[in-house]
Amino acid sequence: MQADLERSGQFRAVNTPAGTLDELSLPDLTIFRQAGSDALVSGSVTALADGRFDVRFRLWDVVKGQDLGGQSFAVTSVDLRLAAHRVADYVYEKLTGDKGAFSTRIAYVTKTGQRYQLWVADADGENAQSALASPQPIISPAWSPDGNQLAYVSFESLKPVIYVHDVSSGKRRLIANFKGSNSAPAWSPDGKSLAVTLSRAGGSQLFLLNVSGGEPQRLIQSSSIDTEPVFAPDHKSIYFVSDRGG
Repeated sequence: MQADLERSGQFRAVNTPAGTLDELSLPDLTIFRQAGSDALVSGSVTALADGRFDVRFRLWDVVKGQDLGGQSFAVTSVDLRLAAHRVADYVYEKLTGDKGAFSTRIAYVTKTGQRYQLWVADADGENAQSALASPQPIISPAWSPDGNQLAYVSFESLKPVIYVHDVSSGKRRLIANFKGSNSAPAWSPDGKSLAVTLSRAGGSQLFLLNVSGGEPQRLIQSSSIDTEPVFAPDHKSIYFVSDRGG
């Protein structure tokens, strides 16, 4: 948790003379105020009979003397890092007003020799797990809005095709393998569709694909090269790159 918050550039840990405090403690905030603290997190981690761990914490506004609430959750040993990230998210949002992203994950591709690997890791780069390995390139990983699926482009068929990969199960399904190139997947805000670039009709054009299947819907009628779609924040428009400007 401390590493998450300090990495954001907005927090710095302060050494205080106080002893151990759990989530039920009523701390003397004067001590922390004199030490230069603006906020205090207290808590505990307790081993449960079923092998899980009970994680509890409470956040205090030292300057205003306010209890900012807390949370508790039972997790397995594998998810203790995730629990710490969730605590950091809570603290960050309460103190800055912006939603924390420490418990989110990142996806990236590495190449070692002639081997490509798609990795999923915690937002801080730790706990990396391989989702796919291939002798052919893997590009353009894109998270679904719920964080449970990845769309990406694979060249394992010796041409670019688009897959959707379920991160928890490791299962994947082929989404776009049309004539020509299939590339640049971008999730719709509701997670039901992908905006993609296909060259099935000649040239690179934008299409909308239902992830459950069906015929792709062409979004733009153009003789130009249109690619790299991204849904706009209003969920009604799509930004894209085009050569139509010359």
